[in-house]
Amino acid sequence: MAPPHTSVTNTPVGRPVYLKLRDQIAAAILDGTFAEGAMLPSVRAYAASESANPLTVAKAYQQFQDEGLVQVQRGVGMFVAPGAAEALRTREREVFLEHEWPEITARMRRLHLDPARLLGEPERT
Repeated sequence: MAPPHTSVTNTPVGRPVYLKLRDQIAAAILDGTFAEGAMLPSVRAYAASESANPLTVAKAYQQFQDEGLVQVQRGVGMFVAPGAAEALRTREREVFLEHEWPEITARMRRLHLDPARLLGEPERT
């Protein structure tokens, strides 16, 4: 079985908490809850809202810094970097198409599911 992949939409059971928190924040960036230029909650505030250890949240935030998706202003806070949403979207598409989609299509074939019907497309005659 393939190892779990980092994906906003697919968080396997047993995944480290900091990655789950990272996925939640990434999803919020993608859906516009945290728009580009917006300040992220402080580590302590986010930890309290998620009932998580602040060190765990700090580890999740550090990944965003390492990837250039957030900018830190010392003494002020952490802000979503310009282009962060598009960079995340690009990465998520790659993960989905390379790792998740093949598994989904294989399962659809096994279950004899018609993609057009699932998508609500009109039947072809």
